[in-house]
Amino acid sequence: MSDFAQLNNQNIVINVIVADQEFIDSLPNSNEYVLLTNGGIGWTYDIADNMFIAPQPYPSWTLDDNNIWQPPTPMPPPPPITYWDEQLQEWVAF
Repeated sequence: MSDFAQLNNQNIVINVIVADQEFIDSLPNSNEYVLLTNGGIGWTYDIADNMFIAPQPYPSWTLDDNNIWQPPTPMPPPPPITYWDEQLQEWVAF
């Protein structure tokens, strides 16, 4: 048994099921399913790179060449514990 992601027409995961490949192949819409390697509902499947991309965490963040979301300002090094403030567009220490 494996995890399969059901994709909509924009390659966004809309459902996840656990099934055998034979079951997926028997479905009339089997082309909507791909093997789920990471991620979940709301993630986007990149066909060219055969990978799943997490949803955009904030409107200001952009995807890098590795399909990882990056903030407009890099995260400061530890310690302080920080969080992203979208309104200020910066990292804020607790």
